[in-house]
Amino acid sequence: MKIKKIVVSLFAVGMMASPLVHATNGYFSHGYGMKAKGMGGAATAMAIDAMGGANNPASMVWVGDRLDVGVDWFSPVRGASRSGGGAAFAEESTNNNFFIPEFGYNKMVSSDMSLGVTVYGNGGMNTSYTQGNSVAANMCGPGAPASNPLCGPGKLGINLEQLIVAPTFAYKLNESNSIGISPLFGYQRFGANGLQAFAAISSSPANLTDNGYDSSTGWGVRLGWQGKVSDSVTLGAAYATKMSMGKFSKYQGLFAEQGSFDIPENFNFGIALKATDSTTIAADYQRINYGKVASIANPSTQLGCPGTGCLGGSTGIGFGWSNINVFKIGAMHQYNDQLTVSLGYDHSDNPVQPRDTTFNILAPGIVQDHFTAGMTYALDKSSEITVSYMHAMQKTVTGAPNAVYFNMGGTEEIHMYQDSLGIAYGMKF
Repeated sequence: MKIKKIVVSLFAVGMMASPLVHATNGYFSHGYGMKAKGMGGAATAMAIDAMGGANNPASMVWVGDRLDVGVDWFSPVRGASRSGGGAAFAEESTNNNFFIPEFGYNKMVSSDMSLGVTVYGNGGMNTSYTQGNSVAANMCGPGAPASNPLCGPGKLGINLEQLIVAPTFAYKLNESNSIGISPLFGYQRFGANGLQAFAAISSSPANLTDNGYDSSTGWGVRLGWQGKVSDSVTLGAAYATKMSMGKFSKYQGLFAEQGSFDIPENFNFGIALKATDSTTIAADYQRINYGKVASIANPSTQLGCPGTGCLGGSTGIGFGWSNINVFKIGAMHQYNDQLTVSLGYDHSDNPVQPRDTTFNILAPGIVQDHFTAGMTYALDKSSEITVSYMHAMQKTVTGAPNAVYFNMGGTEEIHMYQDSLGIAYGMKF
């Protein structure tokens, strides 16, 4: 009963924290849990907090009885421009400050079994362009009025938020190996504005834009294994299925497959090496299969409208994101009994290709290089404070405006860089 109350409470608090925005490795975070974030996200082979439902469920049985609660200030600075053509513009997206909660709880129910819950967020497909630097009249087609960067009236932007609750069961197979499972229960909501210019290529123009927020729920599962190869080497692996989410009925004329927007399959492998009694080095490889979700992956330049290739159709155009590989490395050093410090680096592929710059004015999830640092300070034997910082270097993608839908010529550019600073409280009990 106590665990049930905690799960319900964390879910409720997480739902109130809006928006839940990340945009680092595509729209997945560079790390989950403040300690992992300080190490560049390398946590698959680590057992350092109660965030295993987001990293590796098998780690939870090594964590013991623990509670972690934190919040991350996240600042993505993103913008877009067009030059050398008719409909020129240059704008930075507004809304650059977000606060993202994280929660983890774990309870040992026996010496070799644990039950817990992790609550975390995805997102980051978030932009908001004002009309202050609007495109000139008649540049988006015959008779077009003054408009936003994608030739619609008023403000332009989208916002995607995803909250995932991961109850977790972990079991020790023996003194060196454990397995774990986390059913993943997801809630997401989405809103879009200023896309009226795409009505002619939408399968449902009334369900394309400016319909407020719509929401959906769904589920998936994450499986994990962690094993101690020797006193100094630990390995880990985790796999999360694609989360099958309900459709956005208010935006069935925008997303492929009549408003479908599933959360992509992903998996990760990791190694942790205890270099000395006080220093651990960890490395992860992660694969995020954006290419298996049509609304994310379908090229924005494909033809087929009228027909199934229209926006919202069964093969409708998407953002053109490809699968990405992510490499993470971090080091954690215990300076003394109270202070532990960490450094990390995360490098990911860029999911956005130059052909898709027009649509990704809405979702420039393009940063690749993340540098991190963290610090944990023990308040006493059972509680601690962790602080982590991340800076993602600016990345720019340049391409031609989408000639399939706009005849304006010139060159388009999207860019982004990011900073985040978080704090978490951890308690052993």
